[in-house]
Amino acid sequence: MNNGYIVKNLSRKAEDYLEAILNVTLEKGYARTKDVARELDLSPSSVVEMFRKLDKMGLVEYRRYEGVVLAPAGREVAEVIKSRHDTLREFLRMINVPEKIADCDACSMEHELHPATIRQIRLLLKELQSDTRIAECIRRRTPAREV
Repeated sequence: MNNGYIVKNLSRKAEDYLEAILNVTLEKGYARTKDVARELDLSPSSVVEMFRKLDKMGLVEYRRYEGVVLAPAGREVAEVIKSRHDTLREFLRMINVPEKIADCDACSMEHELHPATIRQIRLLLKELQSDTRIAECIRRRTPAREV
């Protein structure tokens, strides 16, 4: 594993696709082209093109008209990215970043932060969640602002 990633030099776009496939699969039990296209707000033809690339990389198994399944390596990458996203979104919500903004920012940050940074944020969140007084103090001192 290289800095928390299983596949070296995987593009941010490819990571987003793997995460979207995982999210759709967790929600529906399967992932079809149109479902992933909707999740990423892209055209089905763009999604099929990336599915083929990911299939050649051994990260997914793409079957025309049937959809896509994460291969073990693809699932591992997707779970790392989703975990990073969830951690960052939770941290941003803790400091009163509005939900839609927190989700969008977490999506950007999940690709850029070093795994050591993510680990430290997880440790901080764990501490904050174990002492609700501190968490509430932070929320009071970082009031949400209208955007």
